[in-house]
Amino acid sequence: MTASVLMVQGCTSDAGKSTLVAALCRWAYRRGMSVAPFKPQNMALNSAVTVDGGEIGRAQAVQAQAAGLLPHTDFNPVLLKPNSDIGAQVIVHGHPVANMDARHYHDYKRIAMDAVLASHHRLANRYDAVIVEGAGSPAEINLRDRDIANMGYAEAVDCPVILIADIDRGGVFAHLVGTLALLSESERARVVGFVINRFRGDMALLQPGLDWLERETGKPVLGVLPYLHGLQLEAEDALPRETARKQAARLRVLVPALPRISNHTDFDAFGAHAEVDFRFIGPDETHPPADLIVLPGSKSTRADLAWLRAQGWNETITRHLRYGGKVIGICGGFQMLGRFVHDPQGIESEPGSSAGLGWLQMETTLEARKQLRRVEGKLVLGDSRVSGYEIHCGVSRGAALGQPASWLGAGEPDGALTPDGQILGTYMHGLFDEPQALAALLGWAGLRDAAPLDMHALREASIDRLADAVEAHLDISALQRLLQPRERTPCAP
Repeated sequence: MTASVLMVQGCTSDAGKSTLVAALCRWAYRRGMSVAPFKPQNMALNSAVTVDGGEIGRAQAVQAQAAGLLPHTDFNPVLLKPNSDIGAQVIVHGHPVANMDARHYHDYKRIAMDAVLASHHRLANRYDAVIVEGAGSPAEINLRDRDIANMGYAEAVDCPVILIADIDRGGVFAHLVGTLALLSESERARVVGFVINRFRGDMALLQPGLDWLERETGKPVLGVLPYLHGLQLEAEDALPRETARKQAARLRVLVPALPRISNHTDFDAFGAHAEVDFRFIGPDETHPPADLIVLPGSKSTRADLAWLRAQGWNETITRHLRYGGKVIGICGGFQMLGRFVHDPQGIESEPGSSAGLGWLQMETTLEARKQLRRVEGKLVLGDSRVSGYEIHCGVSRGAALGQPASWLGAGEPDGALTPDGQILGTYMHGLFDEPQALAALLGWAGLRDAAPLDMHALREASIDRLADAVEAHLDISALQRLLQPRERTPCAP
């Protein structure tokens, strides 16, 4: 037998593809199936380091967790990390191959498809089921040629497709019917049904629309998923739509929303903590008073450093430190806190150097080899356990590194902590995910006796809520049929 393959495609971006795949992975895993997530091509600046030493989209790491697996590069063989409005770093099987503009990448898709199919075949031969996430929408006419992310992949491997749409956006029936209308005859034939996502209201009022949809298209509605509030799942890429104000907040945290911000999932713990008033500050927004300012990771460090200056953050940080506030820099944000960032080979943009903010006595040089690894150790603050991952091309050198922020395995230093204790820098993403480290850092920033928070446990609970919703609201008999292993047929290695 070989794995069943089921693909989830969306009428729009953010329709719920990532969450439905995570939900189906956990649902199948709880039923004793060996199941793997898969996304042929992902475009995202939130990524995770895998057990085989590469990087994949953050959503596929969450889906792997839902399936009871550690993240692997086969789960997302092609990752695009935008570094401009028209270009991206292309990562294949976990490692960068080149920076390409959209036109060159379009030509490269023939090669990328080979990588996609190689990963597909490995997973299909190893697991009972592979649950696949599409990208964006299959109805993007300009992207149909050489498509590897949606129907191009589905046609190549001959798999069924579930189409999901977000009713909370409005126009759900137009999205579903319009998407079908823009598919080819063979593509429409492989759509086995619809899922409507984020419904809140009276199902009796929705039912006439569902009946019409099934008559109009000849496709079944496999279920209507409710709007689940308070899910703690790492976002694929987009910043949160809104940040709720918290009555019990005792600590104010600001993060500049850099144009090329990366791994903003680092701050999920702040958003989840009842005592932390957390805000991303976008372009031209006022910089309110805060206890802690965190400079996040960046895919284009020098360009985002120029944006910080243009937005007045240099003056804001100077004033913030003068009044006793704390500052953390993570990865690219850590590099910005130094004296200079050098890019002699043009790794991220045009070759050159940029003056840093000057708060740490160090300089960073971007080099071709990207550091990709999972790390753990002890935070200097409170000697608390910390774990996470590193994804960076920069190599930092200077006196500031003589007082590290943490000690990793085998006594390796990481980052910097200024002698006055006001500024901390690190290359470690996931800094706030360990309960002990989060408590120590919140205490350092001024929140004494903070309520405990375990992000891993919150994510597990959220994944289980998704699987419960699948069990309660989707056609389980149809899912069981779709996920039955198939007779094995010879396939390429």
